[in-house]
Amino acid sequence: MNQCTLGRSVSFSGVGLHTGEKTDLTFHPAAPGAGIVFVRRDLPGAPEVRVQPSHAAGESEALRRTVLRSGAAEVHTVEHVLAALAGLGIDNARLELNGLEVPEPSDGSAAPFVALLHQAGVVEQSAAREPLVIRRPVVYQSGDVQIVGLPGEGLRLSFTLQFDNPILGTQHRTCEIAPDTFSREIAPARTFVLFRDVERLRAGGLIKGGSLQNAVVVKEDGLLNQEPLRFPDEPVRHKILDLLGDLSLLGRPLQGQVHAIRSGHAHNLRFVRQLEREHAPGADLATMLEQVHFDIGDIERIMPHRYPMLLVDRILFLRDRQRVVGLKNVTINEPFFIGHFPGHPIMPAVLIIEAMAQVGGVLLLNTVEDPSSKLVYFMGIDNARFRRPVRPGDQLIFDLQLVRLKSRTCQMTGRAFVQGQLVAEADLLSTIVDRENPPR
Repeated sequence: MNQCTLGRSVSFSGVGLHTGEKTDLTFHPAAPGAGIVFVRRDLPGAPEVRVQPSHAAGESEALRRTVLRSGAAEVHTVEHVLAALAGLGIDNARLELNGLEVPEPSDGSAAPFVALLHQAGVVEQSAAREPLVIRRPVVYQSGDVQIVGLPGEGLRLSFTLQFDNPILGTQHRTCEIAPDTFSREIAPARTFVLFRDVERLRAGGLIKGGSLQNAVVVKEDGLLNQEPLRFPDEPVRHKILDLLGDLSLLGRPLQGQVHAIRSGHAHNLRFVRQLEREHAPGADLATMLEQVHFDIGDIERIMPHRYPMLLVDRILFLRDRQRVVGLKNVTINEPFFIGHFPGHPIMPAVLIIEAMAQVGGVLLLNTVEDPSSKLVYFMGIDNARFRRPVRPGDQLIFDLQLVRLKSRTCQMTGRAFVQGQLVAEADLLSTIVDRENPPR
């Protein structure tokens, strides 16, 4: 699936829920890979605030709202507009503001944002979408608050709401997040507040722009609003809306299931950071270092290379026709350090790729019955990037994923890490040939 942006620019005006100040917001299309970026055009230099975990403000500041900060620029109450963009599958957009806070739709839901974005149109772009895929369970726990991330197709969110208020009580809902279901079932759900909390929030300088038009106020015996609930479980639907907006702080789409119990913005932010940390590139490699799938003897039985060109010391993980993880210990005794470079030893980039290819070769030769009778030939290297030097004492971890295996031709994508930091990456194309009768 490819990334999407807006078909044209559209504008929205309203009052900030907490500041009570009128603000104008303009949505603009953005290039592939740009992500969601807020632009404070009311500040000198029109500073930008990109939506990403490192720009999410601290927990106390995010109370009752989600705040982004980059340098001196801040943007407050971003959760509803981010939910609208994520719910419609919009990956790239520039959001220009002339104030501190995103204007709140007049009814306290995300439906007006959704209607406006539908007017702008959603346009598919040429670049592929790269979601953060939940590969293994992630559990966040704080008191009676729990958020669990699990693998799954698409994005499914569930929320359990529990209040001692007899009107709210306990509510639970699960929703598959797709443009049609989000627009119909989640976006219209309005923000809500307990009547007993209103004065305390106002005394704290919050909800200055709140009213019975943009919030549902819940008393012990009913609603303060004249308008009834839009859904019997409207409050828990709005909590799913908030959760989706906060998950957007990842800065890219999410694939998997997220189940939340009693969480709010501060807890959602902690979960986002934990999710990013546990699914960072190379994060799962550390757990493999104590494992040995193939030792050097096994590798020599599979691979034809020998000193000084055997550049794999251990295979940590191998899943047939899917993934292989290998290790190379880089020592000062490597023969190439004699001339590359005297007094400043750096592993040649071409040998990093060669070592990466050899790890991939183990995966490829593991698919044939008699690997000792075969060789792996390089056919192509694309998109090679080198992020930082590799020096004596480093331990290189190579992680290769098989993209396509057709007959004897294999396409893989590889990454190399040192202490969890990406040092090199490339797409490799290889083929298996007979050792006795190689092509000429």
